Amino acid sequence: MAKKLKVSDEVVAEAMQVAKATQKPGQTKEQTKLIAQGIQKGIEEYKKRNKEKARALDKQKRKLNEKASSLTAQQADDSALTPDVIYQQSKLPWALLLLSWVAFIAYIYLVA
Repeated sequence: MAKKLKVSDEVVAEAMQVAKATQKPGQTKEQTKLIAQGIQKGIEEYKKRNKEKARALDKQKRKLNEKASSLTAQQADDSALTPDVIYQQSKLPWALLLLSWVAFIAYIYLVA
């Protein structure tokens, strides 16, 4: 059995206000009430969809937060287990550059 949701008084009043604002000349009270009920159902459906969207967004945010926290925790664990590596520049390229300049200068003096 489907449960019938309790409608707030604000929604009922708002629906009736909109129905009366759009009332045509010669329209009966029963017709106005039916229009108000239709508007009320529309408002309920709108609120229901917004709640579903908000829940879905909250779930996505929660997943992203969990993912981010697990990544930061994993990085913290990794950094705690392995020491920080300091990269030092190799001296070999500088030595080869210096050697090539010395060889170039020696060649210039020997040939000239």
